[in-house]
Amino acid sequence: MSNSPVTAQAKGAGRVSAEQNSAVGEQPSAKRKKAAKGSTGKAVTKTTAKPADKTTAKPAAKTTAKPESHLAMVRRARRINRELAEVYPYAHPELDFRNPFELLVATVLSAQTTDLRVNQTTPALFAKYPTPEDMAAAVPEELEEVVRPTGFFRAKAKSLIGLSTALRDRFDGEVPGRLDDLVSLPGVGRKTANVVLGNAFGVPGLTVDTHFGRLVRRWKWTEQEDPEKVEAEIAAIFPKSEWTMLSHRVIFHGRRVCHSRKPACGACPIAHLCPSYGEGETDPEKARKLLKYEMGGYPGQRLNPPADYPGKPAPARIE
Repeated sequence: MSNSPVTAQAKGAGRVSAEQNSAVGEQPSAKRKKAAKGSTGKAVTKTTAKPADKTTAKPAAKTTAKPESHLAMVRRARRINRELAEVYPYAHPELDFRNPFELLVATVLSAQTTDLRVNQTTPALFAKYPTPEDMAAAVPEELEEVVRPTGFFRAKAKSLIGLSTALRDRFDGEVPGRLDDLVSLPGVGRKTANVVLGNAFGVPGLTVDTHFGRLVRRWKWTEQEDPEKVEAEIAAIFPKSEWTMLSHRVIFHGRRVCHSRKPACGACPIAHLCPSYGEGETDPEKARKLLKYEMGGYPGQRLNPPADYPGKPAPARIE
């Protein structure tokens, strides 16, 4: 499949338009006026005609779509994953890190802010506190000042000192590679744990963040709102080996094309597979202007992106 979102979208947009058009019929006029002359030559009083014969002017019937079976949904979901793999072959975690500890800290900092802001903050953070032992011994006010740009800096600094202390005291200064151990650390939930497991240890995991949850509900893979229930239902659809990369692809698509308030439906490469097509901008030209990051020709979120990333590195300065 071509990586061009517009080419793939055209196929989907055409199909949806045809379905929409089939549900709309021309309605017969409710009243028709007719003037005729009788045998006396006088004009006959104007009267309201009866509705046209249904056999000659019948509105198109509105048909109710047959509910999608679970098997059909699974097949469609897996096809979406395959096509996203073609669109984003370079999908990756968008946090800069060099080891499990840096990824763990960066993921905790990423709550309620952008990965770009975290990436612009962590170089100074890790220069000052390169190990769990260093961060555990940090003066809270000094650590708060370093992480201030990421927001909620007091709570985040407290979590970082807490998890670093736990790593030092309980895990010999090493980040554990088990889910149960990771979620026992202060400020670490299943989402953070799965990010670390999947990208630092190669252990498959689903990252159910706001983008992931929004898209899987738009695609009708699940109706669940609770992240753990979403994770369980999506895990049942895909092989375990796909979980980590599926997370990256879905999150990439949510950040670049399928935005929360105004998705770029008209430039979406999987529009032909989306049951929610039309919630956003369907005009191809207008939709293209909504694309973000490398899809829109702009820098990504990483200061040090992977070698195969087609976009530009993010700026190192915090604006």
